[in-house]
Amino acid sequence: MRHPLLQFAGIPVSGADIKSCYPNLSSPEKKILALEKSGELIRLKRNLYIVNEELCGKKTDVRLCANHLYGPSYVSLQWALRYYGMIPELVYSMTCVTTKRSRSFDTPIGNFQYMQVPPIYFPIGVSSVEENGVCFLMASREKALCDTILYDDFVPHKSVKALTTYLEEDMRLDMDVLSELDTTTIESCAKVGRKTQILTNLIKIINR
Repeated sequence: MRHPLLQFAGIPVSGADIKSCYPNLSSPEKKILALEKSGELIRLKRNLYIVNEELCGKKTDVRLCANHLYGPSYVSLQWALRYYGMIPELVYSMTCVTTKRSRSFDTPIGNFQYMQVPPIYFPIGVSSVEENGVCFLMASREKALCDTILYDDFVPHKSVKALTTYLEEDMRLDMDVLSELDTTTIESCAKVGRKTQILTNLIKIINR
């Protein structure tokens, strides 16, 4: 007989959805605990699980997990910059932005960090990305850079030259990629977010 958890292959799933697979059990909570103990289920946090890929044959996308673990949220900051090939360093935490308070989660599939932004700033430069049949919210290259600058207290704000040095030496940003960016998103971020002068200087660097 087909394993009932296979219908949830590749997606985060709630405890209620798992219980619905076992309607005839007097204590579905104990069944969930048994599935965790056997390794068939992996708990990300209270009431949120993924099915072990060894059981279902499909790995759950960590970006989709990030959206479900704490939301509303989208993937951004250093993780996104690395994904887009804008910085050389490996990033070991999934970095995200949310309208809720900043939080972090340690899970069996990695660490997730969430930074808080104002609701008016949140949707700028964010879109639903589809890969391998999975959709998740992720920042554009421009928004990921703005988010990173927003949360770095050491970004110089007085001059274009100082910001250029920071981007090249501190962030080790690929300046060739920088020149390809669309400033429209950055302009929108500058209007509603903090560090308006820094983002204005960033636009000047891109437009040189």
